[in-house]
Amino acid sequence: MHTMGPKAEFMRTSPWQILGGYKYVILLPFLVKTIQSNYYGGTDVDNWCFHMILLCLLRLLQQALWMAFSRMLCITKKYQIHTEGFSFEQIDREFHSDDHIILQALITTAAHVWLPGFRQLPVWNARGMVTLLLLHMGPAEFVYYWLHRALHSEFMFRNYHSLHHASVHTEPGTSGVATFLEHFLYAGVMAVAMAGPIITGGASISMIYLYFLGFDFMKNMIHCNTEIIPSALFKKFPLLKYVLITPSYHSLHHTERQSNYCLFMPLYDHLCGTVNEKSEALHSRMRQGREEQVPEFVFLAHCVDLLSALHVSFAFRQVAAHPYRGSWYLWPLLVFVFPVMCAMWAWGKVFLVYKYTLDKFRCQTWVVPRYGFHYFIPVGQNSINELIESAILDADRIGVKVISLAALNKNEALNGGGILFTKKHPNLRVRVVHGNTLTAACILKGIPDDVTEVFLTGATSKLGRAIALHLIRRRVRVLMLTSSLERYEAIRKEAPKDQQQYLIRVTKYQAGKNCKTWIMGKWISNKDQLMAPTGTYFHQFVVPEIPTIRKDCTYGKLAAMRLPTRVKGISTCEYACERGVVHACHAGGLVHSLEGWTHHEVGSINVDRIDQVWEAAMKRGFEAVY
Repeated sequence: MHTMGPKAEFMRTSPWQILGGYKYVILLPFLVKTIQSNYYGGTDVDNWCFHMILLCLLRLLQQALWMAFSRMLCITKKYQIHTEGFSFEQIDREFHSDDHIILQALITTAAHVWLPGFRQLPVWNARGMVTLLLLHMGPAEFVYYWLHRALHSEFMFRNYHSLHHASVHTEPGTSGVATFLEHFLYAGVMAVAMAGPIITGGASISMIYLYFLGFDFMKNMIHCNTEIIPSALFKKFPLLKYVLITPSYHSLHHTERQSNYCLFMPLYDHLCGTVNEKSEALHSRMRQGREEQVPEFVFLAHCVDLLSALHVSFAFRQVAAHPYRGSWYLWPLLVFVFPVMCAMWAWGKVFLVYKYTLDKFRCQTWVVPRYGFHYFIPVGQNSINELIESAILDADRIGVKVISLAALNKNEALNGGGILFTKKHPNLRVRVVHGNTLTAACILKGIPDDVTEVFLTGATSKLGRAIALHLIRRRVRVLMLTSSLERYEAIRKEAPKDQQQYLIRVTKYQAGKNCKTWIMGKWISNKDQLMAPTGTYFHQFVVPEIPTIRKDCTYGKLAAMRLPTRVKGISTCEYACERGVVHACHAGGLVHSLEGWTHHEVGSINVDRIDQVWEAAMKRGFEAVY
């Protein structure tokens, strides 16, 4: 057990960490030199600055691809080593996991300037590559092994190496998490291998690319939390276990850290007696694959738009760890998103994207591979319903207790709020839930008790109807904006006769000019917003949210709930929600599952259940977010 105490500050953080996400301006001189030498007649030996920029980009791309792979649960779930998921704290701690890329670019450039044997490099030198490989397998691996053991001494671990081991369940990004001192030491290990070709005149441009990218490949692989090395490979070539590390082998070093110290070759662990005795058994077990873990609850989501699709955790985990914003740096990536969208439209199936646990309840989010605009294309609505139906039937087959439909997946015009599926399959064991009862409760509880009048748009929708009928029980006058007299009369007839007087049909936004509580269930133009009086509070259940144009008014958020603190394994924000917050319909399905209710929640909202669902959510530790 390592004792805790004050940590040494010497070389703990990179000097460019103060720049945050803009730290790559450090390499701006490289870009300037590249442009000058390639387009304006300048000179740069070996076109070095260009190669350094390209190498940095390739290293970042490789890490991003490994991260995408490791987080694609639909692909990796069977071979995951740890299944508990990650935390926002780990994501934040690993923000600077790419610092070593900048440092190594600077150190390698310094060597290029100062070492005569590291200039005027050919594109390829086979002898130098062989020398590099042999020196890496011998001296470099040997030096790393003993350096790594030294980092596990009490002083070095407490002050430096503990940062890396704070991530017990690793991701590819974890591979670059270390203090600045460690980055320097690891660069020295790489220099041991590169020194041979430099001294003997065998260095080449290809050697630099291959060594750095190969080194990164192995580091990302062993931290990816997915066992990808087949067991049969070691059975066919037994000696391979001495020269090839596996992800499960290294994962044991993070859980039982006094073993498995090697870099990429377990040889030195075997020679020095530090191999964890569980290594082979764990590898064999992981390659057999895990049995499918059946969740109790599934939230069936969908894509919103092309840009927000990049908010998914396997695209950019740091972006996904914060509420969605249409940031400028995402726009250029639409050139890649569009063909993916087309492919998903043509061949996509519902897939697993997130998972978390609440107490003993396993929860998952599945995604229908359709974007918001797809739901408004009439010729494609049948295929969307088929996808939703297939997800419901899959959930029923494997034993899921509740499946909750998100936003457009329960659109009234699409499937009647889910009633289409329960009528077609009356013997479903899985409960289909639209979650709108809790959504209505969130909106209603956000309206102060002293409010006597509200202006309601989207008044005859499922939510609008339920909100109106519940408010008149409080003797609140509801100005229902609707052009349909028939739908208004149908809702009015549902109300007790002594409450019908509180439901008032209006057809123009001007009718709300004296009302300071507007409930928006339908998109509104900027012009119509100006009809609201100063001091108006805009409650809303319209997707997307209405634009904030009035500084003299208050805009509420979409109905959402903060999950209980007992939730584990969440490291992604749900669209524009804060960390640990989900849309109310998501929470509604989860409450339905936790309470063990056996009815489907589809079609119209049962107004009599609104208060019951709210009380159940409060009892379970949920909190409304306004």
